[in-house]
Amino acid sequence: MNELMRGLEPLREWDADTPPLTDAARARALFRLHQTMHGPTAPVTVGRRPLLRMAVAGVAAAAITTTVLMANESTPHTRPVSATTVLHGAATEERRLEKPIAPRDDQFIYTKEIIKETPTKGGRTRTYVDESWSSVDGSKKSYVSELGRKQWVPVLAPGQGTWPPTRWTELEQLPTDPRRLLITLRDMGGKPDYSKPMKAADWPMTQVFVSGLLRAPVLPKGLRSAAYEALAAVPGIKVLPHQKDADGRVGIGIQYAGPPGTPWAKGGPVLVFDTKTYRYLGMHDRRTAGGTTYEQWSYVAANAVVDRVMQRP
Repeated sequence: MNELMRGLEPLREWDADTPPLTDAARARALFRLHQTMHGPTAPVTVGRRPLLRMAVAGVAAAAITTTVLMANESTPHTRPVSATTVLHGAATEERRLEKPIAPRDDQFIYTKEIIKETPTKGGRTRTYVDESWSSVDGSKKSYVSELGRKQWVPVLAPGQGTWPPTRWTELEQLPTDPRRLLITLRDMGGKPDYSKPMKAADWPMTQVFVSGLLRAPVLPKGLRSAAYEALAAVPGIKVLPHQKDADGRVGIGIQYAGPPGTPWAKGGPVLVFDTKTYRYLGMHDRRTAGGTTYEQWSYVAANAVVDRVMQRP
């Protein structure tokens, strides 16, 4: 943990006269820090979705389970719901609804994301409809939108990568066994050592990468459910009742809170799940830009595999 804390000093002590790090820049620094700690690194970039917006986690089986009391339709009493129950329920629901795909290297992943923002101090709510087309193998330029800002993303250079991976072949190489997935992400930059147990200092960075997978709108079969179950093994979760998604649906919120002194000490974004089925609904987050802080809600409205940029399913 001390090594991690020393590595994060540049993020905490950023010059006060310099504009604050963007989420993408901070994510890039964290990714490179992790690679430096765990082995040789190649040039790295960050995908269009800021990684720190993706930081969430579950609860370790050996840790004290955080619960939220949910109303039971058949009785006026309440029942406790743990983060483990929610995340494993989400994994089960994902397996039930999952429609496996096998995109060709020359195709694109189309996504449509709805984002709503309201200034925390009051003001009108703005709604963004972000449509993006990402090259399956990274060999073609992608066209992405983030909060209404549209741009072409150049082809990845040799040895260059992103997190979460945009190349489908890289995603397919990730384990769909939750425990092996955690170890693989912990040991990124080297060969995974599945015989080595997770240590306390491993969890903060590992949860960043495993939860980051959930921001990828389309994943190979079994990987999203594995990510949910992997999160259920990460210490530092709290369950928040009465959370809303971008459509105003009320659900169960799950938020990661890291050790003191880390960027996640005050809690990261909140994942919102349906109270009955535990199906993932969307995310509630905050962001600050130009001195204004915004409450932000988002969800993926559509995704598909298409043959060219600007083609819609």
